[in-house]
Amino acid sequence: MKEEAEIYLEFWYDFASSYSYLATVQIGAWAQVRGIAVRWRPFLLGPTFESQGWNSSPFNIFKRKGDYMWRDMERCAALYGLTFQKPLHIFPQNGLLAARVALCLPDGVQRGTFTKRVFQAEFAEGKDIAEWGTVVRILEDMAQDASVILPQSQSEFIKGILRSYTKEAESKRIFGVPSFVTPDGELFWGHDRLEQALNWCSGDAAR
Repeated sequence: MKEEAEIYLEFWYDFASSYSYLATVQIGAWAQVRGIAVRWRPFLLGPTFESQGWNSSPFNIFKRKGDYMWRDMERCAALYGLTFQKPLHIFPQNGLLAARVALCLPDGVQRGTFTKRVFQAEFAEGKDIAEWGTVVRILEDMAQDASVILPQSQSEFIKGILRSYTKEAESKRIFGVPSFVTPDGELFWGHDRLEQALNWCSGDAAR
């Protein structure tokens, strides 16, 4: 008897992304209800911005857009019952360390849990996610051995995976985060498109 193919949704995110924080809170439960597996895909959005001639986030380059985003984040957080605070440190934060550490963890529950806790530290607790201490605390809270994982995160193997994910995101024409890609290659951008992406996976969306 032929096994049914796994139904999954790729979740592409950069740890510097404010709206990705909102998506991480929703995606696990929403996907589970539909029987859809989440494939956690951290990558770096910076190269995509650079290819457009941007040296920073568009939320910094275009002030009105940035002002709107921060107010929108406050509204969305209130709507979802989330704690939110604008990062006390530079925005966008450097998510390189977090991305590499995430890739040291198995895709699925462990990577998902780490991802959610990093975004929580960044956008709810005002922590600097580029600091090793922040990442160590998260790993220890997860009962993970930071003394093993942090050195592993600096290995050429993990660096190579992150580079390959970043190139793959480019090949899928991802231009912003959070983005969701279905098995048939349909791209959805924005946390407010998560439900639509899940419905597409389960065959419930108009095509």
